[in-house]
Amino acid sequence: MSETPVYLKPNSAAALLGVSPHTLEDWRWQRKGPPWIRVSRSCVRYDLARLQLWMAQRTIEEIPNAS
Repeated sequence: MSETPVYLKPNSAAALLGVSPHTLEDWRWQRKGPPWIRVSRSCVRYDLARLQLWMAQRTIEEIPNAS
């Protein structure tokens, strides 16, 4: 049995990422940032699982030496 997807409103997705909702909106206009779903002209949602995957893919395991 698969789990039911969880869809977040932009304010909740922004809080999870630690950015402002305005930043998420800018990223959508620029076609960058996490994947999002356009439900209607004025309704956008973020799939929690895909948002977490997007964040995990940006994890830096080792910081390069700045010498």
